Amino acid sequence: MTELTFDSLGGMVGEHLGTSSWHEVTQDAVNEFANCTGDRQWIHIDVERAKKESPFGGPVAHGYLTLSLVASMSMEIGAVPKGTAAALNYGLDKVRFLAPVPVGAKLRLHSKLLGFERKDNGQYLMKAENTMEIEGADKPALIAESLAVLVPGPDAQT
Repeated sequence: MTELTFDSLGGMVGEHLGTSSWHEVTQDAVNEFANCTGDRQWIHIDVERAKKESPFGGPVAHGYLTLSLVASMSMEIGAVPKGTAAALNYGLDKVRFLAPVPVGAKLRLHSKLLGFERKDNGQYLMKAENTMEIEGADKPALIAESLAVLVPGPDAQT
């Protein structure tokens, strides 16, 4: 992908920003997420029970764990323009969890620019459609419309 600038992003609405590499969801990551959030539902962390009782045949990642991967994968894609002093999570307009993510699955992110507007304070609001693909699956794990506030640094091309 070409290096993005504040100047170029304004004309790229509707275009694909990039695709991340594949990232494996491990049981260790699921367990750490469960410990951090307190969401210790058996379908995520009790491997033996999940193999026996889960409709998915084994443990699955938390939906919010999968959603949280959007930020790091977006950074990997390079979706933040050159010269950004700060990129701040502003929220989500829409999130849909479409398919469970089995532990051991590999995920990658596809990102498309939905909006990019300069605000009165000189900052920018960036809206992206993020589709989290599961390797070999028919449906994506999720589709999320994310919002980020971008603060240009002194060397940004605005």
